[in-house]
Amino acid sequence: MRNVSANTRKLTTLAMLAALAIVLVALIHFPLVPAAPFLEYDPADIPIFIGTFLFGPAAGLALTAVVCVIQGVTVSPIGIIMHFLATGTFVLLAGNLYRAHRTRKAALLGLAAGTLAMTAVMCVCNLVFTPLFMGSPVGEVVKLLLPAIIPFNLLYAALNGAVTLLVY
Repeated sequence: MRNVSANTRKLTTLAMLAALAIVLVALIHFPLVPAAPFLEYDPADIPIFIGTFLFGPAAGLALTAVVCVIQGVTVSPIGIIMHFLATGTFVLLAGNLYRAHRTRKAALLGLAAGTLAMTAVMCVCNLVFTPLFMGSPVGEVVKLLLPAIIPFNLLYAALNGAVTLLVY
């Protein structure tokens, strides 16, 4: 009976975190980098990162999948794959580092490593998916890497990581 209660509590918490992520993306979104006002920050990953630290990387990855699909249906279908790959990379890296050593230092290391990994993944994703879905030539995307895509993703992931560290 105790195991059922723990599983119910975990599932309920994950569902609430998913709902919070959806509400946050709907209510809070604004440009971070003037060179690319179409790239908007949203704090939807914060509940995902908290769920990852609470329940581990597998739960964080499942939470990422649920949130990506809901966001894709309600906000934009184009970003489902990119968001899953980027946030999923962050979750797996940060979650595994934190799970190995449940300390503040491990959390910081995981969040920093996740930020860098997420930025790298988003560079690749933008080079692949932006030409496919938006029709932009690869050369145009390459021109945006340094002035817009890299700074945006570093700020986006670092800001979400910092808030996660404060809240968690």
